[in-house]
Order: sequence, then structure tokens, then C-alpha cells
Amino acid sequence: MLATAALAGCSAGTDGTPYPVETAATAASQSAKAAQLPQRPAELTLQGVNLCEVFPQVELDSMKITSAPREAPPEDGPTCVFDADGAEPVHAFHVRAVSADLDEWITGARKKNSMTTEPKTIGGYPALTNYRAAGDPADCETLVGVARGQTLAVQTFAITRGKLTQPQLCDLSAHAADIALQTLKARN
Repeated sequence: MLATAALAGCSAGTDGTPYPVETAATAASQSAKAAQLPQRPAELTLQGVNLCEVFPQVELDSMKITSAPREAPPEDGPTCVFDADGAEPVHAFHVRAVSADLDEWITGARKKNSMTTEPKTIGGYPALTNYRAAGDPADCETLVGVARGQTLAVQTFAITRGKLTQPQLCDLSAHAADIALQTLKARN
């Protein structure tokens, strides 16, 4: 059995914010995460998909989304914002189409040491849960590898602070990603 030690470094700032230092053990752990992802059962392209239509009306109601979906500024890339502001706790879903494979969040350019990334499966598709474990829970992102070089990202943001736990934010994100994936499956 291989024993691993957690290492942390500190930033140059006055608070000395800790951050994990990647070691051979953590690199091996990241490779193991990539190996845990299932194969994609089919390619579901995001090209031509209107992200503001990924949740059917009945689901908007069940998700407490009462505002009209709106496109995010173009600099954010293809993104639609859904505000769940019908009841407390207020939160929002950002649905994005990202031109990248899931590996980018595990070992590639999108990997951030400050984020916790966990493999999962959404509707039979390879997925990742991605969130910052430290501090007040603010958001959680579910990333679904829907096609080669294409990831559906559904990020849930807490608008009412202190009312949603990290697991609740991640559950909301995963549920919304599953609904969006079902819509994509029905479209293809």
C-alpha cells in the first residue's frame, strides 16, 4: 500500500493562503480519476444547440426558475443563465458549451489545484464535479463529456449566501446537468 502525504504551500500574500502542491502521488491520483470515467455511449454535439432551451418548461417550474433564461455576455462563450429566484434560497444555473474534453479539468490546461474535481456519471455519460472546497460554498459545476472535444458545463451559483451547502449546490448542478443531457439525447 502506498502512503501519501498531503503537502501545501502558501502564497506570498499576507494571509498565507494554502494551496496544494502536486506531487507524484497527486499526479497518479489525477490519472486514476481519468481512468474512472466511463466511455461515452454516443456523441451528442453541442453545435447548433440553443442553451437557453435545454430545460423543458415543466423542469423550469420544478427547478424554481421563474425568470426568462438569458444569454450571458459573449466574452463568457456560449452560456445561458437561468435564475432560480422563485423562492429562497435564490440561486442561478449557468449552462455553457465548452470546446474541451473532460481530461482538461483533470490533467490539462483547465486543471486548478484550488479546485476539487471528482469523477461521476450523468445519464451514462462521463462527468466531473468541480468545486472549491475551502471557504463559504458559492458554486458547484458539473461537467459532462457529451462529444469528443465538447463538454456541457452546468454551474450552480448560490445567490442567497449561507443557505446552500456544498453538497446541495453540487446536487442541484448534477440534477440540472442530467435534465440538460436528457434534452440533448431527445434532440439527437
